Amino acid sequence: MQDPSLKLKGLAVGNGLSSYETNDNSLVYFAYYHGLLGTQLWQDLQTFCCSQGKCNFHDNHNLNCTLKMTEMIKIVDESGLNIYNLYAPCAGGVPGAFRYEGSQLITHDLGNSFIRHSLKFSWRQNLLQMPVAKKAVRLDPPCTNTTAISNFLNSPEVRKALHIAPEVPEWQLCNFEVNRSYKRLYTTMNDQYLKLLGTGKYRILVYNGDVDMACNFLGDEWFVDSLGQKVQVNRRPWLYKDEGVDQIGGFVKEFTNIAFLTVKGAGHMVPTDQPQAAFTMFSRFIHCQPY
Repeated sequence: MQDPSLKLKGLAVGNGLSSYETNDNSLVYFAYYHGLLGTQLWQDLQTFCCSQGKCNFHDNHNLNCTLKMTEMIKIVDESGLNIYNLYAPCAGGVPGAFRYEGSQLITHDLGNSFIRHSLKFSWRQNLLQMPVAKKAVRLDPPCTNTTAISNFLNSPEVRKALHIAPEVPEWQLCNFEVNRSYKRLYTTMNDQYLKLLGTGKYRILVYNGDVDMACNFLGDEWFVDSLGQKVQVNRRPWLYKDEGVDQIGGFVKEFTNIAFLTVKGAGHMVPTDQPQAAFTMFSRFIHCQPY
């Protein structure tokens, strides 16, 4: 916005982490209504984490809520579900919290969900106390096979073509030290979105694959609703062509200069899971066409 040389017309954000609090709170609802949590656990979460119709699963200090949230987190994060696509298999099988490969300790926790929960904090502290953690730790996103891209980018031919000096470390999809040292400046993007919308100059699309649990659709839908923009088109199905016939791509709700859209059957990487629907969505956004 501050650089006039950038002729920015708008932006599309896919499965974004718009608010840590909203993402955490909505994920519990997502998990229950997708059959991941039992009725008793859900009732206990409602009893201990909610008051006067409002639930706080994000940073609730009630001990009973903390204990029940520990059960919930173990189901969603640690049972072997693919957090990037609930209905996709887990590449390499159920990974566990960590494993060893030779002298390396492999961990899968990116530290983006329930960051204020005591279980997550104690796990990271204990990890750092392990002797092997002082030598070599590799951070691999859960249920993700990075072999092909790692082999390609770390091959001598590719490194040479990209002018990467020999002393530069190998490429990694995620890096443990970078992740551990990363300082989060914001826990919500509310002010940034409102600043963009306040200019009246930019078109924004927030889209989510509806089976992603890393940045779930419900949290981003709540976030966009909370921006308080005027509704222009009520929530409705949107269609795309597949083999010459219309199919439902998901659902869309349009406000002044911002739209929220889901992509049916897609996870965190929408174009990978639903390429035809994603292409249609992007084309309509870029060409200012109705979704």
